[in-house]
Amino acid sequence: MIEMVSNGLAVMEVSLKHSGSLFMYAGHEGGAYAKNSFGNIYTAVGVFVLGRMFREAWGTQASNKQAEFNDFLEKNRMCISMELVTAVLGDHGQRPRDDYVVVTAVTELGVGKPKFYSTPEVIAFCRKWRLPTNHVWLFSTRKSVTSFFAAFDALCEDGTTTPVCKALDEIADISIQGTKDHIKVQGEILEGLVARVVSADSSKHLEEVLTDGSPPPPKAQQDLGPTLREICAANRSDEQQQIRALLDEVGSSFCPKFVDWLGKETDHVHSRIADRSVITKFLQAHPADFSTRKLQEMIRLMKEKRFPAAFKCHLNFHKADSMSTDNIHFKLVIHVHNDSVFRRYQKEMRHNPSLWPLYRGGTLTIGSRRSSLTMGILESACFSQTSLAGFFVDINLYRESNQTDGNNANSNDDATQADKLADEDTNLMVKLKFLPYKLRTFLIRNGLSTLFKDGPAAYKAYYLRQMKNWGTSAAKQKELSKMLDEWAVYVRRKCGHKQLRSDIYLSEAEPFLEQYAKRSPANQALIGAAGNLVRSEDFMAIVGAIDEEGDLGREREMESTTTSPSTKEAVKKQGLIVFFPGIPGCAKSALCRELLNAPSAFGDGRHVQSLMGDLTKGRYWQKVAEICKRKSDCIMLADKNAPNEEVWKQIENMCRTSRACAVPVVPDCEGTDSNPFSLDALSVFMLRVLQRVNHPGNLDKASPNAGYVLLMFYHLYEGKSRKEFEAELIERFGSVVKMPLLKTKRVYLPDPMKAVLEEGINLYRLHTKQHGRMESTKGSYAKEWMKWEKHLRETLLSNLEYLNSIQVPFEIAVKSVLEQLKTIAEGDYITPSTEKRQLGAIVYAGVSLPVIGVHHLLNNIAVRNPKVEVFFSDKNLADTLNKVHITLAHKRSHGVIAVANYGQYLNRKVDVEFTALLLSDNVAALEARLGSVDGEKINCKNKWPHATLWTASGIAAKEASTLPELVSQGMASRIEIDPPVLITGEVEFF
Repeated sequence: MIEMVSNGLAVMEVSLKHSGSLFMYAGHEGGAYAKNSFGNIYTAVGVFVLGRMFREAWGTQASNKQAEFNDFLEKNRMCISMELVTAVLGDHGQRPRDDYVVVTAVTELGVGKPKFYSTPEVIAFCRKWRLPTNHVWLFSTRKSVTSFFAAFDALCEDGTTTPVCKALDEIADISIQGTKDHIKVQGEILEGLVARVVSADSSKHLEEVLTDGSPPPPKAQQDLGPTLREICAANRSDEQQQIRALLDEVGSSFCPKFVDWLGKETDHVHSRIADRSVITKFLQAHPADFSTRKLQEMIRLMKEKRFPAAFKCHLNFHKADSMSTDNIHFKLVIHVHNDSVFRRYQKEMRHNPSLWPLYRGGTLTIGSRRSSLTMGILESACFSQTSLAGFFVDINLYRESNQTDGNNANSNDDATQADKLADEDTNLMVKLKFLPYKLRTFLIRNGLSTLFKDGPAAYKAYYLRQMKNWGTSAAKQKELSKMLDEWAVYVRRKCGHKQLRSDIYLSEAEPFLEQYAKRSPANQALIGAAGNLVRSEDFMAIVGAIDEEGDLGREREMESTTTSPSTKEAVKKQGLIVFFPGIPGCAKSALCRELLNAPSAFGDGRHVQSLMGDLTKGRYWQKVAEICKRKSDCIMLADKNAPNEEVWKQIENMCRTSRACAVPVVPDCEGTDSNPFSLDALSVFMLRVLQRVNHPGNLDKASPNAGYVLLMFYHLYEGKSRKEFEAELIERFGSVVKMPLLKTKRVYLPDPMKAVLEEGINLYRLHTKQHGRMESTKGSYAKEWMKWEKHLRETLLSNLEYLNSIQVPFEIAVKSVLEQLKTIAEGDYITPSTEKRQLGAIVYAGVSLPVIGVHHLLNNIAVRNPKVEVFFSDKNLADTLNKVHITLAHKRSHGVIAVANYGQYLNRKVDVEFTALLLSDNVAALEARLGSVDGEKINCKNKWPHATLWTASGIAAKEASTLPELVSQGMASRIEIDPPVLITGEVEFF
């Protein structure tokens, strides 16, 4: 795990990210939980593996130590978070050779605010109990931190365990080996790294732990009983049988009762669902401690804001005997169904910093101090059609008279607790994943559905879009495309029409990858590692496709459900659905009229049809779907606002059924941090609406609540920035057309205009909080709305000249949209990147030089030396020399670390003195002498620092390094530059 600190220096901690899922253990009374749920095969596997690791570490003392460990966790209200790596629960990036867990976080819940252990504390805790720890690297200087990120960028497209660990060992200030050797237990395919900023004292504390605590003693050979894989293989009749067999083997210390898995033993009835009214009772109850109060706040907010989340209550069977109407024990599972919830929740936290944070499983990284709350903020190990995340908590509702435990009392200390998580809230973490892992998990496994259901063209579109989203280098995209196209043919021929199961996909993928890697060293580097396949079919646990919480679907990373074709001809043969994720007043109807009047603008003579929402009775999108089915190659202009994900999903379904492509057209503006539309764009939309007369949808100047309706549409987009908004549309549909709206150079929105919009937004929030979707003409704020609507019209009228002046002329906007749509219709569209910075593909470090300065230097030399003028007279350097650099270190020649160490100088200016010009028949270069950055001299790993100017046809640029030797042999000329000429360059990665 990487850690960093912010005290002027960067202190960072990094750890390995294993290809596993989060497993949490809280003692035998609290039970053991996994994957947002409990009492299932996942949990049983985790408990078994943890118990077996205790046996490995403690030998004959294991049983006593297990009981002692459970008592310790219960008495101290602790929870241990681990990463469970196993081959019996389905395929991930690579089938592990052994089943194991690694501790990633330790938490003391206590009575007040939870205490999350620092990494040194986690290691000390684990050494005391002989629990397995992760491989940890600490970077405590600016140089080591910048070198780390540079090393990742250099390795991210081909990194496997051995080179990654070797590189980090060399860069890190402190390196602590993990208890489990990743190579031995999991193999070379490495999912990634986890990095976070930590306290400046972390380095000192880690050194103290290493000094004071000795690693666990070596394990003596012992009989540990049947393995996980043997038990699963021997009990294949049903899941219940496997669970019982695993729990029988793990022993009573870790599983004193079977009720969480098998129900009440007396009647064998496993009635999970508790009375749904208990959640209401819980929210109304007086909290017994700090953690309970914060959980209540979180749930109330999610319910008040109608966040798409499920709240399910399950009976706590461990406490069944003590239950009564005055003393209810249950488990509450909170399940988040949509990514937008996390963004919306974070926005609420900006208004109320005391809220406890809510994190998406894929964003909150395992190892986070926050991931081990007993109330269980969990990482979803996998996602299905929507991104899922959730957590669970044991809850006890009782009357005050039943209170006997001092720990449950409402402590006076609560009043003095700072509600927010303080330092822990700043220690956000970053996942850094490697391409060989993503190739297997996201491009191969997650692409199976698209490949088998929609065919190779759609699969190609899927994996190309994924690589573009990742910022994969062009060279790697080309190599992977060739391999994945071959994989698509191979697996479809092997499996026929029956889709390969994603939980055992490696049974086919691994042999294919192994054979592909054997063809060439380049293929081997592309694949990373292959071979030695573990046959999981022989011992797989019985896992249903999905459990009753709906939280065990497969993980996905930016997986699009669109079936856009990948080739130019395919696009031209299929239909287009042009739709508008906009707001009334965005000129969609006017644009549709122009598009109808210019059908030839699409270039292929296809039928163009428009369907206006305001004139269509019944279910609008169903009618669009019917038209697209009848006329499969038409261009459909869906003249209706399409503001939310529910509509977008309907359009995606149309694409599947009609084999059409969908193209979103959006008004182009900057947006805000939480809305894709800026206030000046909103003001223009409002003006346009209030200038309408006799609008078919009755939204015009005669409408008494036109402003309210616009605000309602505006808030349908709330929670997404412009970048997130466009990125999601591109992810879903593969393209986005931007309709010019506002002039780039314009005066800021006048204060009166800004004030009236903000007044309306505040009023809208008050109204919806109390009345929901009730019309503004009704409810307790009706008078305020009437007053505001009048004020809005007056303000718009007084700023009419300004609002007209900032708009892009409509004819220019139409021309721009037509050009973009034509490009898409002809299949020439290139998906834009939604990231400012493209990760990866670092090959070498160098000093970039201004080309104009180099040309000026050569001209001056040529003036003084006719031979130089003659030499370059036919070289056409004015056109061919458009980039100049000095290579400092190359990944292949000097190694990743040599390149990464220049990260501390990245984007820094450095003076370069040119001392000579060397020429041969095949190559020309300038000899260079590098200066310093902050008093530290920049050293070049090349024996002869130089800038290559020209090479003959067929001659590699690296041949310039032979020029000094050719000069000594009389086969090249050296022309001194005296005095040396100084040009300032900049350190960059290439």
